[in-house]
Amino acid sequence: MIGLTLVYWLMGLYFGALAWRGARDAANPRRWTTAAFWGLIAALMFLAEHLPHQIVGACVVALALLAGFGGLGRGRYADSDDAEKHRESLRLGNRLFWPALLIPAVTLIVALGVKHVRIGATPLLDAANVTLIGLALACMVALAAACKLTRQTPWSGVEQSRRLVDAIGWAALLPLLLATLGSVFEAGGVGQAVAGVVRMVIPVDNAFAVVAAYALGMALFTVIMGNAFAAFPVMTGGIALPLLVGHHHADAAPLAAIGMLSGYCGTLFTPMAANFNLVPAALLELKDPYGVIRAQWPTGAILLACNVLLMYWIALR
Repeated sequence: MIGLTLVYWLMGLYFGALAWRGARDAANPRRWTTAAFWGLIAALMFLAEHLPHQIVGACVVALALLAGFGGLGRGRYADSDDAEKHRESLRLGNRLFWPALLIPAVTLIVALGVKHVRIGATPLLDAANVTLIGLALACMVALAAACKLTRQTPWSGVEQSRRLVDAIGWAALLPLLLATLGSVFEAGGVGQAVAGVVRMVIPVDNAFAVVAAYALGMALFTVIMGNAFAAFPVMTGGIALPLLVGHHHADAAPLAAIGMLSGYCGTLFTPMAANFNLVPAALLELKDPYGVIRAQWPTGAILLACNVLLMYWIALR
């Protein structure tokens, strides 16, 4: 049976490649600390479940120190000249988007179809993590398709992604870290504390008021924490499940889906979502570092209001 171990190994190989290339990049003034950062992550992907918790914790502290003291730098990357880029853009046109579109398509096929495949009595994929496994497989398919389309090697994909990852730096790990923080908050009882506050502030017998509290709370916690995945376990465990599903008998599936969409609206408002909002501004060399947020927050506000109405209509109809 294929499980999350495959995903961890693929990620470990990728981060290991980043570390190896970073160590060999003499143009990077911080090449050894950059290599150490990505190498530690690669080692954790392969070995974390077999190591004592203290060693894993020490590695996490080391990652924080490397990032906090400016240990990550940028070097020189194998790249084509402007003329070649122009020729390739004319040749490929909008076909460049095809590999990216393969990722959601293949993930959906795996999640809905391949999850039912069995070898004898054993499922081919771990049913508890079929979507994550499907996403990992989809990325591999998309990489192969991109290499075929552009006539490049997989190593070219790794090298160009290294350029982007080095530009983003430690912020590339924010989604992972903040999602973990959300689980820690939920285990610490933050969700129950939020439910208690909601019960004191709003009339819990009013379904629309609770829906609004859940949607707006998802957006607000995402603004604070920088990631909807971090907000989801807290707000869903504190408001959606006990008050909307338990008390108002809402349909849990659309409720959770639209709740996540509400959290994504919060992502459009916050500099805490650095990899979405601040890093693009830096890569595009915008004069205003918050220019991305200023441009997109009205859209986020409109979508959030629509989510409240949609959640009430679908989950509680």
